[in-house]
Amino acid sequence: MYFLSGWPRRLLCPLESLEQPLHIQTDPQRAFFAVLSPSQLSVWYCRPSVLIVSYKELSKAASQFGPYKQAEWRPDSAMIAVSTANGYILFFEIPSTRDKYLYEPMYPKGSPHLKGTPHYKEDQCAPSLSLEMKKVLDLQASITSLQSMLEDLLVATADGFLHLVHWDGMTNGRKAINLCTVPFSVDLQSSRAGSFLGFEDVYIRDMEYCATLDGFAVVFNDGRVGFITPMSSRLTAEQLHGVWAQDVIDGTCVAVNNKYRLMAFGCANGSVQVYTVDTTTGAMQFSHKLELTPKQYPDIWNKTGPVKLIRWSPDSCVVMVTWEYGGLSLWSVFGAQLICTLGGDFAYQSDGAKKDPLKISSMTWGSEGYHLWVIDGNSSSNMKPERDTYNEARQFGILQFHFIKSALTVNPCMSNQEQVLLQGEDRLYLNCGDAAQAQSPRNTSLSEPKPTRERGPFSDGSLDSQGLSTLLGHRHWHVVQIHSTYLESNWPIRFSAIDKLGQNVAVVGKFGFAHYSLLTKKWKLFGNITQEQNMMVTGGLAWWNDFIVLACYNLNDRQEELRIYLRTSNLDNAFAHITKVQADTLLLSVFRDMVILFRADCSICLYSIERRPEGLNPTASIQVLQEVSMSRYIPHPFLVVSVTLTSVRTETGITLKMPQQACEAESIMLNLAGQLIMLQRDRSGPQIRDKDNTPNQRKHLPFCAPVVLAQSVENVWTASRINKQKRHLLEALWLSCGGAGMKVWLPLFPRDHRKPHSFLSRRIMLPFHINIYPLAVLFEDALVLGAVNDTVLYDCLYTQTSAREHLEVLFPFSIVERTSQIYLHHILRQLLVRNLGEQALLLAHSCATLPYFPHVLELMLHEVLEEEATSREPIPDPLLPTVAKFITEFPLFLQTVVHCARKTEYALWNYLFAAVGNPKDLFEECLMAQDLDTAASYLIILQNMEVPAVSRQHATLLFNTALEQGKWDLCRHMIRFLKAIGSGETETPPATPTTQEPSSSSGFEFFRHRSISLSQSAENLHSKFNLTKTLSMPSGPSGKRCSKDSDCAENMYIDMMLWRHARRLLEEIKLKDLGCFAAQLGFELIGWLCKERARAARVEDFVFALKKLHKDFRWPLPVIPASSLTSPFKNGKYKTAVGEQLLKSQSVDTFVNMETDTGVSNTPRSRSWLGAISSSQREIDTVSSHGPHMQDAFLSPLLSKGDECSIGSATDLTETSSMVDGDWTMVDENFSGLSLTQSELEHLSLELASKGPHKSQVQLRYLLHIFMEAGCLDWCVIIGLILRESSVINQVFSIIQSSDIDGEICQSIKTGLYAVDKWASTDCPGYKPFLNIIKPQIQKLSEIVEEQVQPEAFQPVNPSKVTEQVNPRAEESRILSSHGTNPQSDAGNISASRHEEDKSKTEVEDSFQEGSYDCIVS
Repeated sequence: MYFLSGWPRRLLCPLESLEQPLHIQTDPQRAFFAVLSPSQLSVWYCRPSVLIVSYKELSKAASQFGPYKQAEWRPDSAMIAVSTANGYILFFEIPSTRDKYLYEPMYPKGSPHLKGTPHYKEDQCAPSLSLEMKKVLDLQASITSLQSMLEDLLVATADGFLHLVHWDGMTNGRKAINLCTVPFSVDLQSSRAGSFLGFEDVYIRDMEYCATLDGFAVVFNDGRVGFITPMSSRLTAEQLHGVWAQDVIDGTCVAVNNKYRLMAFGCANGSVQVYTVDTTTGAMQFSHKLELTPKQYPDIWNKTGPVKLIRWSPDSCVVMVTWEYGGLSLWSVFGAQLICTLGGDFAYQSDGAKKDPLKISSMTWGSEGYHLWVIDGNSSSNMKPERDTYNEARQFGILQFHFIKSALTVNPCMSNQEQVLLQGEDRLYLNCGDAAQAQSPRNTSLSEPKPTRERGPFSDGSLDSQGLSTLLGHRHWHVVQIHSTYLESNWPIRFSAIDKLGQNVAVVGKFGFAHYSLLTKKWKLFGNITQEQNMMVTGGLAWWNDFIVLACYNLNDRQEELRIYLRTSNLDNAFAHITKVQADTLLLSVFRDMVILFRADCSICLYSIERRPEGLNPTASIQVLQEVSMSRYIPHPFLVVSVTLTSVRTETGITLKMPQQACEAESIMLNLAGQLIMLQRDRSGPQIRDKDNTPNQRKHLPFCAPVVLAQSVENVWTASRINKQKRHLLEALWLSCGGAGMKVWLPLFPRDHRKPHSFLSRRIMLPFHINIYPLAVLFEDALVLGAVNDTVLYDCLYTQTSAREHLEVLFPFSIVERTSQIYLHHILRQLLVRNLGEQALLLAHSCATLPYFPHVLELMLHEVLEEEATSREPIPDPLLPTVAKFITEFPLFLQTVVHCARKTEYALWNYLFAAVGNPKDLFEECLMAQDLDTAASYLIILQNMEVPAVSRQHATLLFNTALEQGKWDLCRHMIRFLKAIGSGETETPPATPTTQEPSSSSGFEFFRHRSISLSQSAENLHSKFNLTKTLSMPSGPSGKRCSKDSDCAENMYIDMMLWRHARRLLEEIKLKDLGCFAAQLGFELIGWLCKERARAARVEDFVFALKKLHKDFRWPLPVIPASSLTSPFKNGKYKTAVGEQLLKSQSVDTFVNMETDTGVSNTPRSRSWLGAISSSQREIDTVSSHGPHMQDAFLSPLLSKGDECSIGSATDLTETSSMVDGDWTMVDENFSGLSLTQSELEHLSLELASKGPHKSQVQLRYLLHIFMEAGCLDWCVIIGLILRESSVINQVFSIIQSSDIDGEICQSIKTGLYAVDKWASTDCPGYKPFLNIIKPQIQKLSEIVEEQVQPEAFQPVNPSKVTEQVNPRAEESRILSSHGTNPQSDAGNISASRHEEDKSKTEVEDSFQEGSYDCIVS
């Protein structure tokens, strides 16, 4: 509502007098303020804050009158009355000296500021005034209180009399009223002769006149408080009657709020009691209390001393309270605390030392509440008596605090917007962020980018909801500086408004108005300054689509008007639509296509507004629809805080029968001094004309008598649009009730359009507390937006010596931050308390898509649990079981419960799980639902609540499931958890899985972190494969485990589970999973394979294993194009060199990694051959190389038997392999004439396509290395077949020859290879060329098998052998692709043409049982 901004300023006094100021009082117009010192009266101008005139009492007179005490201005600011200590009242006149000015603004030459504008002098110049003492009145008793009251001045004296003095200094010949003769009673209905005060020494200590209640709020010297009201127009003792406030006995001061009819009495205990007057009985009725709570201020709440001063702001929206022992606090009308300087950075320095609180002896509000003038009571003690040099300005004990306030305080029609708008004296703060959000694609909401909101008022709500990220994404404001030209002649800013889209703002100063576009970053001001100065906005302003609607007073014609200006046209009355209005407009509001005015004669007028496209600039026209007189219900027009049109009504049945009526304005909401009054349309009459007549006549339905909906209402929010999905939230009425929190008037809908229960009320008022002050409600998003004061300390910037004088040390720098809060859980809980579970479910399901909905459920469960489980009294009807049952309706039930439990202390768990169910059952539900992370959280709860055996049993279940699903993070945590249980470390529960631990550094890091292209990684591969035995040992937890406590049963138990899982993976031929498992968990794969070589690591069916690996690693089966049966090269010269090589090994591998036995001599030849390909042919190769830019692979697999992965997608995922798109410039001159035919290109592209993804190749080579070391030769043969590298097969056979290998293994390899050969002949001829190459070795193997008589123990091969084989290939690949280029653009161009070619090409279909591929040759 109101927020402190920046540091306070200290005024500099140009006078030499050393007297400290003791009282400050602004004039009724808040243009000047008077400052009293013991013998001096000064008048200052407010903006700029300059001293205008000072009156110094002569020493003789000063000793007669005594020191000055209090000052009061006459309502027209022409006189000041000053009371003195010896009972005198001095009347000073301020004669107006026309056309004489003390200060004038100086502008540089040629600046656009024209001095010829009307009111130029009075707006921008500080006038020259003089002070003359006109009259001295001696009341012969000490004066305790002065109060200006219309034409009279009311003076209370310490002898118990009340004097009515006329402003000309005469006592009017009337007698002073003796308070002892005024009757007091509890209310005005009791007998006229109430009890009298009855004591001689009772007098009024403080009093204030309340115009809207027509009486005085008084505080007596004995601490009692009351309200004295004149029974007739004449103020005499016989006509006065007093009413007691029964509960207050320690009153110290009082302030009244005219707008809300409240009396705030300060008490000696530091609290402020706020009363109002019951209009029916006349009794004083307690409203609320302002007090610091021990929860917020534990060390100061009862040590503030008595309340010293209370001051309501000019707009009556906030009240400032200060105490004897210092400190300031700011509260909203109905008791929401906004600021307090007794805590936080105000009270403590950055080093933690306590500061002295600011003691205030007097304070007063400046214009529009933007400033608070304060006299610092400490300054008298701080001031040093030495004189400064003559010309130096003295530091003065007057501080000026700066505030920014919500636009709702003065322009309540802003309450149907979903933006927060704050206004300062020269700038606006908006929460809509970048205004271009509604048009630019950058507006990414939490769910999806929402389209522009340029739609009619009845557009679907889902489009109108603000993008959440724009509203909540950051805490900074969009600050708009108000145009200086407008501000100079029209300060202060009185009203501001923002449009629905948050793209345009308008401001109103003293005269005229101006508007600003956040898209163009430009202000629009009146071109004709006379038009601006002739118009005074009275009732506020509002946006309607592209139009600004405002109620103003035309100073020229002396006429009240309603005007509509188009935003896009020039700001000129020529483009405005002007309608004359009968009476002064006090409030204005727009609802859909209607304007509602509240006027000074207590009548409400409804207008319809419509757009008319005429010529270049469209205009809007207005028609009167209806007038409603409210004078019967409203005692004073000034009491109406806001008036709003809404579609809210009590009979929700209508919307079901006739949904079109939901769009109509159904009722008027009137906030009358905090009472919310609703006037509904009267539908009890005949309804036939609804269908027959024109819409305009239909709206003439009369209104019913008003109904009071709520008390203590500060703000009202209601949506003007419709959303069928979220009817609860959009058809509700939201109320802000100050210290009592918020209320929502929620509609209750029958489910599935059933007939509503007769006993079920159609609406329900639900109260709930929030921690922020609400400034806007996002209806669909279930959020309240607000702002909060924050502080920053800068005291460390100043040295200790000079620190005392610096305000930057005494006060922190105040900033305002945006804030927001979810309220949905409060509403759901209130519905459940009232047994409206069905309504709660309807509401919750409509909001289930919100990103923070899980948090809502968790908050509700947590709050109910905390309250009920910590309650000292037994709860007769606990809510927790109901809430638990409610949450089970949502799929997030298990997570909600466990998250709530983990954030709650252990002592409350039993109470929680008694309501939601046994944690063991919930754990099992998580396992069944495959939600392992949530199950892990339940495991921690079980560990604390059950014996270790139970936790171990459940942990084992979870561990096995995690292994099966490959959740390696969770597996690592489970290993740690099981070990902790075993070693008795149960007091430290393991953390729930968060991020992956980099615990394993074995070769399968490839899987997790990298996908290496050969061009970059030839060296990496070189080093990677140059592995020693130690490197392949795990560096994870199991490595330490074996060395440390291998005899521990717990470790054995974990190892057994790991072995069992590895065996199962191997038996099911899941080599990829096995590799991941070993790498992630640090499993010693080589050692285990050595043990299992003759058991689980045997290959039973070579063909099945081969097909399974092809599928797992997304490795295409080789195919032979029809053309390869004829010679691949027509050019005979190169037939033998390259053609045979192609036929020999159906793999591009030949070109890059030549077989070891052919030697290096072939390498330059093949490189040159590749380099000679012309550019268009190269494009095809580029496309076929596996890279992220490749869209289609040449192989289009037919998905069969659930094979979900396509070759295309697999190759897409890997990085570019530069084997083919290497350095194309290295062309050997001998081969420069070579050109390829169509069939040769087909052949080549087929070659490139028949390689699997690069990542798979790396993984297969790593597995090959592992199996080699472990001596699992049958697996090595299979991987060699897939990679189609005869060197691998040769190596295996050489091992078989050189070592005494188990005959069974040789036999199984031989039978396996024969089986593969047979399968290749029938099902996969692509393998035949490779099998032909290794045929001699297979025959050798047969001979070995026949020769072998008895198998001997296997000696593991030296890993350096593997290294020797791998090195040359890595080297070659590095040489080949050292200058790799990446022609991605070529790839894109050719993909389309290739797609068309596909159809005309030969098709070779090879089907086999598992994952058959349809290979289309292109």
